[in-house]
Amino acid sequence: MNYHNFTKQIKYDSFKMASLSIEVRNNALLEIKKALSENREKIVAANALDLAAAKAENLPGPIAARLKFDEKKLDDALNGISGLILLPDPLFRNLLERELDTGLSLFKTTCPIGVIGVIFESRPDALIQISALCVKSGNCSILKGGSEAQNSNRALFDIIHEAGVKAGLPAGFASLLESRADIDEILKCHESIDLIVPRGSNSFVQYIMEKSKIPVMGHADGICHIYVDKDADLSKAIPVINDAKTQYVAVCNAAETLIVHKDIAATLLPALALSLGEKNVALIGCLRTKELVECEPAADDDFYTEHLDYKLSVKIVDSLEEAVFHINKYGSHHTDCIITENKKTAEEFMESVDSAGVYQNCSTRFADGFRYGFGAEVGVSTGKLHARGPVGLEGLVSYKYKLFGDGHIVADYAEGRKSFNFKDK
Repeated sequence: MNYHNFTKQIKYDSFKMASLSIEVRNNALLEIKKALSENREKIVAANALDLAAAKAENLPGPIAARLKFDEKKLDDALNGISGLILLPDPLFRNLLERELDTGLSLFKTTCPIGVIGVIFESRPDALIQISALCVKSGNCSILKGGSEAQNSNRALFDIIHEAGVKAGLPAGFASLLESRADIDEILKCHESIDLIVPRGSNSFVQYIMEKSKIPVMGHADGICHIYVDKDADLSKAIPVINDAKTQYVAVCNAAETLIVHKDIAATLLPALALSLGEKNVALIGCLRTKELVECEPAADDDFYTEHLDYKLSVKIVDSLEEAVFHINKYGSHHTDCIITENKKTAEEFMESVDSAGVYQNCSTRFADGFRYGFGAEVGVSTGKLHARGPVGLEGLVSYKYKLFGDGHIVADYAEGRKSFNFKDK
């Protein structure tokens, strides 16, 4: 394949996507949703092939858990598309209207980014979410899923692409890559691809950044913390910790480290250990934790680890300041939570923790584009430029300046014949 020609054609199609009305884009999403629903058996059968291959290859539990795509997950994905259709059009919105002078008007208007390459893990539902978000936001998407989900991704993509084209989208609105070698090749196509969103390990994200001139937006590890303050209500703390750790362990917004204030540790940890033990969660604790509950000894590396499993690192601290320092040092700037009834303490935590999401008294599992009302997400950005946190429609648009004049020239202003008035509307 000539990757430069391949991506260049997609770039041309992105110009067509950028001008499509919201009616065309929403109708395409509706047709995609119908086609996916009508092809349930085909999708589940393809996923069964991937699950069988994963079992034969003894893939790790977290990967296998992400790989499973049954009818319940399909229904969730379809509901996500329905929610996306109901959201306002993110395009053609005026962010600024300013009269520079009589007859000279400036508008700052939202527009698509263009061509977005998304490299994601072995979750077939991610392919649906990403492609649907790109359609709604008027972007073309180049999709590369995990090889473990190759059959599932191919089945889903074929259904989505056929339905989208029939509904009036250009052929390049979505493309699927299927080999690791494809990634290295498209990273060279910086003249045609506007953004890369990698979802994977820290080393993989760094690899992407080093290999390409294309802007990169995304996150690597999801090392999320829960800090139980001395003023915590344990009737809230234990259910929140259980949910954050066990509701779905193989995701980036699951809690990986528990930090406990020393004044509440003796009360919380025995009850929590019993509760988590019922769900087979193994604790990996500091020396002070080992004095209170049975746990494996924690090394420094354990606090840098995204377990993605039924394991939870535990540390006892003397103060809020120590907890914040630990989170900022060992965390991944994804999502971190404080359990406390003290409003002032919560505010200090939220201001001091340098993460995309900071919560009080609720599970880190809420860090999700669908749960934020974004329809879905292409990923979670832990950076600070352009978009941060779950990246939904707002993170997939840019803007352009439109200036309307009537024969205006700069010389008139430079030589004093005219002057600006700068009136915002």
